[in-house]
Amino acid sequence: MKTILKVLGSLVALVVGLFVLTFTIYFFNLDMKLTAALEPFFIKHYDNLERDSHL
Repeated sequence: MKTILKVLGSLVALVVGLFVLTFTIYFFNLDMKLTAALEPFFIKHYDNLERDSHL
């Protein structure tokens, strides 16, 4: 019985930790801040790609 409660407690702690992490990312808009920081690298990469200009 103790092992089941220990596993269940660990699972609850993991779920709560993941929720706090995702809520923090959402609240501070960190995903879009990271995207904005990486945008120059994306632009440089996509500007160098070969394009097929046929319609």
